Amino acid sequence: MGKKQFDQPIYDARVLGRPKMLVLGIQHMFAMFGATVLVPALTGLDVATTLLFAGLGTLLFHLITKGKVPAFLGSSFAFIGGYNAIRTVGVLADGSPEYNNALLPYACFAVAVAGLMYVILSLLFKTFGVKKVMRFFPPIVTGPIIIAIGLTLSSSAITNCRANGLVAVVAIAIVIGFNIWGKGMAKIIPILLGVLGSYVFALIVDPSERANVVQTVSQADWFGLPVHWDSTVFGLFRTDVDRSLLWSSIFTIVPLSLATMVEHIGDICAISSTCGKNYMVDPGFHRTLLGDGLATTLASLFGAPANTTYGENTGVLALSKVYDPRVIRLAACIAILVSFCPKFAALVAAMPTATIGGVSLILYGMISAVGVRNVVENKVDFTNTRNVIIAALILVLAIGISYSGAIQIGVVSLSGLAVASLVGIGLNAILPGKDYEFQQEDEGSTSVNFKV
Repeated sequence: MGKKQFDQPIYDARVLGRPKMLVLGIQHMFAMFGATVLVPALTGLDVATTLLFAGLGTLLFHLITKGKVPAFLGSSFAFIGGYNAIRTVGVLADGSPEYNNALLPYACFAVAVAGLMYVILSLLFKTFGVKKVMRFFPPIVTGPIIIAIGLTLSSSAITNCRANGLVAVVAIAIVIGFNIWGKGMAKIIPILLGVLGSYVFALIVDPSERANVVQTVSQADWFGLPVHWDSTVFGLFRTDVDRSLLWSSIFTIVPLSLATMVEHIGDICAISSTCGKNYMVDPGFHRTLLGDGLATTLASLFGAPANTTYGENTGVLALSKVYDPRVIRLAACIAILVSFCPKFAALVAAMPTATIGGVSLILYGMISAVGVRNVVENKVDFTNTRNVIIAALILVLAIGISYSGAIQIGVVSLSGLAVASLVGIGLNAILPGKDYEFQQEDEGSTSVNFKV
């Protein structure tokens, strides 16, 4: 394969050969790993179980979407507040919350129910058709939401970069260098090369990082079962189950699914724009929502976090220009294998924080850039005051609330992105001048157009 071919989008990675496909799969696994394992670290759920059902959930999603959408399903951050609200039993002397992880199965049950909300929305898309439902999600809504996804994630990337600025700069330089000037295979795996190069660099220049990696990896076992029965929802079905806590968990967590479903729509729009294919029509939102929802329900039943389509992997798609879903399925299989090997998981989990930060900085920026592209390609009219107001409120609410703290309504905590999505959809529905019309020629059309 010549240099010019590596500059063009690749929709069938088999032309690269199996070894190169495997390397691309490992790159996607590295891209999702940091954020995916962070969710169980923040909620008390199990890391190995999380990796197992991230892989299984991704494969289930690909099965339901007919293997057409190159999306990886990792841990969702949207439900973190819900998990912590359910397991909080008091306040410690230092003012921090006191958690009881034995209550997590109640939260997992509620998240499993929340996953079924995706099924309901999927039925709406199937019943009324994408054209009618998408009138509520035109580019003036989805574009700024996609932009906001990248921008709201950026603060975590900056925080991680501050752990060691030099290591972060090395990661960024390697990614940019290989993406711009790389040749052959090196040009389409810049993220993996950035991770490995800055990881090694950090171990050389930072003795504390080296000591941390040695200690973390040496203490981990080579083999371990990723599912622990006591942490699953099935353990709730006993005579001593607290039904009041069960209902409280449902009312606390299920409303969060409204925001995550909107995020899902934004993510699928982002992937469609990145790959140049209309996944909103083929395989259709009814399939992508069904796949995401059932993956979330499956993961939650076994004590893993809710799943969601991952922006990090969309960023990898944008950089590598390899859009073959087979590569994502390889990454899912690798995640499943890693879940049975705590030692390898520990090696990846011990990755320098600054390495994650440097790589994430580029990936999150790519997501926002895809949102800008979505607005530009659909020729959204920003001389129209109505459009300016909707976009402005989505961006300001998403970023402002993310920096100032989530909106608390009772025990329900809404992120900036959730509030911004709801406000954007609501304003688009009620403000006069809603003349967007979703255009599609047929179910197989790859065009993504809205008529103003």
